Amino acid sequence: MRGRDLLSIAELSPDEMGLILRTALSLKRDGGGEDLLRGKTLALLFEKPSLRTRVSFDVAMAELGGHAIYLSQGEVGLGQRESVADVSRVLSRYVDVIAARTYSHETLLGLARHADVPVINALSDEEHPCQAMADLLTVLERFGALRGVRLAFIGDGFNVAASLAEGCALTGVNFAMASPDGYSLPEPTQRLISELATANGGTVEFFETPAEAVRGADVVYTDVWASMGQEDSYAARKEAFAGFAVTGELMSLAKPGAIFMHDLPAHRGEEVMEDVIEGPQSVVFDQAENRLHAQKAILALTTSDHEL
Repeated sequence: MRGRDLLSIAELSPDEMGLILRTALSLKRDGGGEDLLRGKTLALLFEKPSLRTRVSFDVAMAELGGHAIYLSQGEVGLGQRESVADVSRVLSRYVDVIAARTYSHETLLGLARHADVPVINALSDEEHPCQAMADLLTVLERFGALRGVRLAFIGDGFNVAASLAEGCALTGVNFAMASPDGYSLPEPTQRLISELATANGGTVEFFETPAEAVRGADVVYTDVWASMGQEDSYAARKEAFAGFAVTGELMSLAKPGAIFMHDLPAHRGEEVMEDVIEGPQSVVFDQAENRLHAQKAILALTTSDHEL
């Protein structure tokens, strides 16, 4: 994977998915890796602010022996003060890898098109592949395998759900989703994940009620109803998602031993109740930690000069 961009989970093969997850597990369990990116520099090019994404990438580079530089939209003016193409070409002369967090996926594609170094999607409006990697790493740690696990996603068919669904389809996880009418994954994405799931031994199902999706699930996952940049539609979304909160009663429909996941930040009392996210089934902070380990694997595999 050296020199490869990571813009979308769907661009990976099942073998590449497996390689990233195995590498992440190895780096987490065994440590080491301090020399993998020694002398390398990561540019963190962020149009949108972040807690987990920024800190986990910065720490990942430090633990691999490299260095990260944070570049905010105010400093760069990506696509405004300076064209996306020019920013990409300039950064390619300075750094070894770029992680970009953008409002538009088209901006990310433009960066990758003009860069001479790997570009990693740190979130766009269409995909969040690093989050999906951390999610699947968490499931793998909990259950010892991915194939055959049933994961129920309750919420909006936005970037997190799209990448998670693609990752599930590539790894044989049975993916079920419940969303209000008009808030599910786009039809092209639904067709794509159905094709990937069929090829890799998994299933994909879409439901109108959370109970249908959660019944018999090993994993129950939810996300905020209005993501950053969707604040204007918050009231409409809150009304549409009434009845879609993950409660203790809903969790009781999942399998005994099921886990609860959320990519954070969470709105307690809205999409998830306090007793669920703070309860014994919640693995949300393990999940947050695994952003670090998944991204270490992605950075090492795309950027290191060493064999892993």
